[in-house]
Amino acid sequence: MRHYLVETESPPRVPPIGSPATLFLQRRFDRFVAKMRPYGIPLRVRLWNGFEAALSDEPRVTFTVPSPAALRRLLRPSLDRVGMAYVEADLEIDGKVTDVLQVAVRLATLGAMRRRRGPRMFRHTRAVDSEAIRYHYDVSNEFYSLWLDRNLVYSCAYFRTPQDNLDDAQIQKIDHILTKLRVQPGDTLLDIGCGWGALIVRAVQKYGAKALGITLSRNQYELARERIAAAGLADRCEVRLEDYRDVTGKFDRIASVGMFEHVGLRNLRTYFSKIRDLLKDDGTVMNHGITAGDPDSSESPLGAGEYIERYVFPHGELAHISRVLHEMCAAGLEPIDVENLRRHYALTLTRWSERFEANSQKLREISGDKRWRIWRVYLAGCAFGFAQEWMSLHQVLAVKTGASAAALPLTRDYMYRATS
Repeated sequence: MRHYLVETESPPRVPPIGSPATLFLQRRFDRFVAKMRPYGIPLRVRLWNGFEAALSDEPRVTFTVPSPAALRRLLRPSLDRVGMAYVEADLEIDGKVTDVLQVAVRLATLGAMRRRRGPRMFRHTRAVDSEAIRYHYDVSNEFYSLWLDRNLVYSCAYFRTPQDNLDDAQIQKIDHILTKLRVQPGDTLLDIGCGWGALIVRAVQKYGAKALGITLSRNQYELARERIAAAGLADRCEVRLEDYRDVTGKFDRIASVGMFEHVGLRNLRTYFSKIRDLLKDDGTVMNHGITAGDPDSSESPLGAGEYIERYVFPHGELAHISRVLHEMCAAGLEPIDVENLRRHYALTLTRWSERFEANSQKLREISGDKRWRIWRVYLAGCAFGFAQEWMSLHQVLAVKTGASAAALPLTRDYMYRATS
């Protein structure tokens, strides 16, 4: 596409169409360009009437605005508004997705919406949580297979070096968790939010555990069952379509990976209390999940949290690590080890976004244009957000309060033994 710059000493104007509303919008656009251009944002805005305005001498991104209504949304920029305009086809975007994110963040930073919104405190019930999980995960297994690793692990990977491939990094993450938990042959393991079953299969095959995984996603449940049967592990490995609140029994080891974000801030203590009840007195639990960057557990800034809640994770809520530790302790669990894997998740999301972009045509065909746009923005945006410390990822290893932790080594050396 051929571009040109608008060279003018004064802010370029939308050619008047005559109505008072359009003239008012014209003046607002003039002010917007005048405000943004000194910052050198590499963006060109192309309006429905053919008019263009460049906000820098070297724009790398073009926003094509198809209507006055769409322009009004752009003139009050936030990541949610820009993302919503793109998802709803009120905005067409040309440019590399990484450049687009940088432009959108610059616009939102300079725009009016600068504050973080406080925690939403949604009401979580079995029905609400089940619906939210189905919305996010029951897209299609083929959709996820085009950008996840070969085992369909949809959580933060563990990179020994930045050059590690995604398949290896995800196996390293699973081994890192199971090693931290000190899973031994014959141990009973519960995986809360087991996804497509990669962790429970690994726990049985490599560590000799007897494993149970639970999920609320039927797509995940059905594929996990197929994988367990194909591996000949049905006598030692089971997956159930079940809410964590309904699980009974006692387990030597419990893993919760990328699940507690769906629990809700109001329910964290209930959640950790349930885990404590399911854990044997000498057992260990690992909670691996996304945490808020803000100490008050407020949403991600610049409208990013609103976009995620609107389109990706309905009713998802993030707690700061300080709140996570507080709620764990109040529920009767003693945190033994805490590890921040934020940089690992930034790498993971970057890899996912790159694979998503590489398979864009196929993903768009199988998911539809709107869902493709939602996920394109989400993956690239989250990679940026983790790199900027808007969000984090923590692994917390814990035991029951009052239980002897003497069986655990005094140092962290055991966590890094060879696991090949």
